[in-house]
Amino acid sequence: MRLEECQGQRVKAATLTDIPSFQLCAGCGVCVAAQPDALEMVDMLDHCRRPRLRPGIDPRTLGPDSDAMKVCPGIRLAHTFDRSSPAYKRELMDGWGPVLEVWEGHAGDAAIRWAGSSGGAVTALALYCLEREGMHGVLHTGAREDVPYLNQTVMSRSREELLSRTGSRYAPSSPCDGLQQIMDAPQPCVFIGKPCDVAAAQNLRRLRPELDAKLGLTIGFFCAGTPSTRGTLELLKRAGVSDPATVRSLRYRGNGWPGMWRVEWEEDDGVHVKEMTYADSWGFLQKYRQWRCYICPDHTGEFADVSVGDPWYRQVEPGEAGSSLIVARTERGRRIIEEAIAAGYLVAQVVPAERLPQSQPNLLKTRGSLWARLWTLRLLGAGVPAYRGFGMFRYWWSELSWREKIQSFAGTAKRVFRKRLRHRIEVTPL
Repeated sequence: MRLEECQGQRVKAATLTDIPSFQLCAGCGVCVAAQPDALEMVDMLDHCRRPRLRPGIDPRTLGPDSDAMKVCPGIRLAHTFDRSSPAYKRELMDGWGPVLEVWEGHAGDAAIRWAGSSGGAVTALALYCLEREGMHGVLHTGAREDVPYLNQTVMSRSREELLSRTGSRYAPSSPCDGLQQIMDAPQPCVFIGKPCDVAAAQNLRRLRPELDAKLGLTIGFFCAGTPSTRGTLELLKRAGVSDPATVRSLRYRGNGWPGMWRVEWEEDDGVHVKEMTYADSWGFLQKYRQWRCYICPDHTGEFADVSVGDPWYRQVEPGEAGSSLIVARTERGRRIIEEAIAAGYLVAQVVPAERLPQSQPNLLKTRGSLWARLWTLRLLGAGVPAYRGFGMFRYWWSELSWREKIQSFAGTAKRVFRKRLRHRIEVTPL
């Protein structure tokens, strides 16, 4: 296996198949969009969605020079925005990426605001692009109709379709596997995904001029990691669902703020419903996050035109209507936000840029811990992604106590052995 040197860090990947094997895969699906004849995405029980070789494909054709490897965000992420631009909030640049402006607000449509996870701003922006910008569709993630606890990539083209697919999906998804639909579309489209999904789409647009021309707007939502399917199944079991095949619907958030985790399932005596608070459900699911999320530098959509999350800087009052923190990261994103507000699709006001770090108070510690995690992986011979343009060491030094500094190394060392990060895993579908 060849060790590729990049910015002093090692990437343990000679072919694309090494990336899921050594648990570096983010599960975004961009490799499938880059080389659809060679790869397909499959659901795994413990390791989210992963690429698998199609029959008869030689893995050596997916080496370092292949398109699939070039666009993979699992092994390499690099910021390329102009850091000298006075338009960016310089005080946020190292820890939060490019930030032009920050708003707090919600969807102007009451039904969208209610259904959305945090005020419906993502859906409202997408709908504005469909109805006022003339975009063809919105590529994003929705629940599978036949297996509601799994996800699928969908193209929504109307308010009704968008509304039916609102709410966070704390389960494996790979929206980049549908990027060919954007390339084939007659007009530009919106792309919505996790931070890693958006970064992957931006990587592919540099190789595919047809995608670059058709990505009308990229929206990333704040993300704390992707739980595996096993996490969802264990939570269903905890809720009293003995057979997941009986599940009729499953929501993780929305229908209020932050909304309830809610499952409906059918047994011989009728339909049953169980709800849990967002805090309880996420508190359970986060234990099942894939390893790549523990070594991710971007939790707030730094590569998107617009990123959206919860304004956790303040206490959410019982019964309060949803609200979103909306971050413009490119001029295109800022223009569309401002025009969506002017058209009534969004109701939002500019807020101090400090609202971003105030809403995610632990993320600078997370970024600091990442520096130690990467070095521990490197020293112990596990797979290590290469990152460029992310401030890490400065936050390890400034944000972590000495006890936390030590733990950032020791905790990672334990995980290397507990999760067998130096050993291959097989891509085995559900």
